[in-house]
Amino acid sequence: MMKRYVIERDLPGVGAMSDAELGGATRTSNAALARIAGIQWEHSYVAGDKTFCIYLAENEDLIRKHAELSGFPASRITEVTTIIDPTTERTCAV
Repeated sequence: MMKRYVIERDLPGVGAMSDAELGGATRTSNAALARIAGIQWEHSYVAGDKTFCIYLAENEDLIRKHAELSGFPASRITEVTTIIDPTTERTCAV
């Protein structure tokens, strides 16, 4: 079963990268992902000198393997246990 993770990556200068540079980073990440079964990148948020990446993976070891192959550090890996949104209020009993 795949679990959802947030991966915080410390990448100095990432917030100032051009679209072409971000595209190159994406190619590098995708090439690493193609070599690993049981992991999927959903999307990432770029904020200052960090990215916050949302991944589905069978376990944390696969996240670390991707970091090793891609060269993008996994500074902090956090498993997502629950997702809430504005509609959660309506679906929960009080």
